[in-house]
Amino acid sequence: MQPVPGPALSRGTERPRTAPAEILSHRSRSFAPVSTVGADLLRIVSDPSTPVFLTVHAGGRRRYGYWRPLDGRSGRGSCYVALPTDECDALHRAGRIALGDPVVDPARTIYRVRAVDTRVAGA
Repeated sequence: MQPVPGPALSRGTERPRTAPAEILSHRSRSFAPVSTVGADLLRIVSDPSTPVFLTVHAGGRRRYGYWRPLDGRSGRGSCYVALPTDECDALHRAGRIALGDPVVDPARTIYRVRAVDTRVAGA
């Protein structure tokens, strides 16, 4: 677990509230095949025009997601899209995705999620 700055007081209360930023342990670059859902998640995370973030809330709840911009042709989008947490955590443990530097505030900690290049270098 990474250290988090000292507790901050909640608004209107005297009870301290902290955002534990637990980093999951992972193996070094796994080359094991991923599920169909995992492959779709890797495509989303690998797209440079779609920044994906992990939000760890003060209670420990984790949520992976990204912002889907409005598509002018279909009129769909302009919303926040949550990704399946279990699948994303499995990708992180397998070393397929990595977390960036944390941005910490009293209620949550946010990490940028990036795909890890798992291609084997040629001999």
